[in-house]
Amino acid sequence: MMLYVATYLVLAVIFVMLVTLTHKLPNLVRTAHEEGEEQRHDQLALFQGLVYTAMIAVAIAAVALTWLLVQNTPWEGHLTEWLNLVVRLMHITFGIAWIGASFYFVFLENALNRTKDLRKELAGNLWAVHGGGFYYLEKYKVAPKTIPKELHWFKYEAYFTWLSGFCLLAIVYYFNAKAFLIDKSVMDLSPMAAISIGVSSFLVAWLLYHLLCKTPLVKKGPVFGLIGLLIATGFAYFYSHVFSGRAAYIHFGAMLGTLMVGNVFFIIIPAQKAMVNAAKKGLPLDPSLGKFAGLRSLHNNYLTLPVLFVMISNHFPSTFGHSQPWLVLAIMTVGTAGVKHWLNLREKGQLNVWVLPVSALILLGAAFMTAPVKDATACKGTVTMAEVQAIVQKRCQQCHSSKPTDDVFTAPPNGVVYETPADIVKLKDKIYQRVVVTKNMPQGNKTGMTDEERNAIRCWFENGAPEK
Repeated sequence: MMLYVATYLVLAVIFVMLVTLTHKLPNLVRTAHEEGEEQRHDQLALFQGLVYTAMIAVAIAAVALTWLLVQNTPWEGHLTEWLNLVVRLMHITFGIAWIGASFYFVFLENALNRTKDLRKELAGNLWAVHGGGFYYLEKYKVAPKTIPKELHWFKYEAYFTWLSGFCLLAIVYYFNAKAFLIDKSVMDLSPMAAISIGVSSFLVAWLLYHLLCKTPLVKKGPVFGLIGLLIATGFAYFYSHVFSGRAAYIHFGAMLGTLMVGNVFFIIIPAQKAMVNAAKKGLPLDPSLGKFAGLRSLHNNYLTLPVLFVMISNHFPSTFGHSQPWLVLAIMTVGTAGVKHWLNLREKGQLNVWVLPVSALILLGAAFMTAPVKDATACKGTVTMAEVQAIVQKRCQQCHSSKPTDDVFTAPPNGVVYETPADIVKLKDKIYQRVVVTKNMPQGNKTGMTDEERNAIRCWFENGAPEK
């Protein structure tokens, strides 16, 4: 215990020192700007980024130490729940900032005035009103003659969205791999093997996408999009045949998110830095850098709605719980990307009469495809509430009770309990959907619910869900 206390103290001292540095560095960076010391400014900016990275590393180390301290104790589930809450809130906040910036800048690109009363060096301009004020924005064809000292970079929203998302992936799926990541009916894997497959798949996806972007196909939008869709569908199929339904979906979203942050880190920001440095040194600017970075940014824009769908899909088992979850995922990806395409066209003033209706029909097709089909198997006799309650007590109450006995949940998920017949009747629709239609509950069939028990609940529900 003394070792843990000493380690906490060391981490606390390091964290305080780093926080102190974060208060001093902005002034040093600003001073370097004012004095025109560009090299010193760049070095300080890099050091500032390293300081923030070190702060995150110290925080992660403190959490890991706490995890080791409470492992296999009643506090383990409590820590997991609060980590899930805090990191999820961070992920959503950073994600809103990143996606909001993506939407806004693509809107600017689409809505710019490109013809009327423009100065020679401008690619376009835009008047806007927001929050009681008027704004005037200009876009340069390449770069202004003099780079302003105060230049805002849009990158940390992307970086922290991905980092918080990966932490959340680890907290929910990797820390409890046996419960949430692995479904033995899909593939019997060890936790380490499953985690390794998940993480390495992100690297493979980035390499495939990056190599595809280096081919001439990147300039042929429809062909490039079709090939990209086929590759993405291949990953969806792969994930759904390796992981549990929920984990397959969230890994697909994480894979798309990795492509997006890879675009920012490896392509967009380096291109912007190269253009800024060239402008500062008075060197000729390469317009292709901006165009290629802009194209990658546009790719990110089309991926935003599919990623948002994946983020909320875990609450809707009719998607990931379908017998062909990869196909549902592919259909939803096409439909949501189609909606984003319509929005982009609309911002350009290129109204299209068929993109939105077709996208809506595609999404409705997914809803129709996942609709429950009544089982033709005859129900033998009447299933009573007493029989249903016995099944629920045996298979569901480990988690869904006021005092769960499950090794992961310390509180009933979403506050749902099944302790009385009234509790069961009140949520009969959800029970039917998750136990009979999608069969994704119990989670990973952890308690071993049989097909006969699921059929009994089906018959009880289809016969009117009697309370006795």
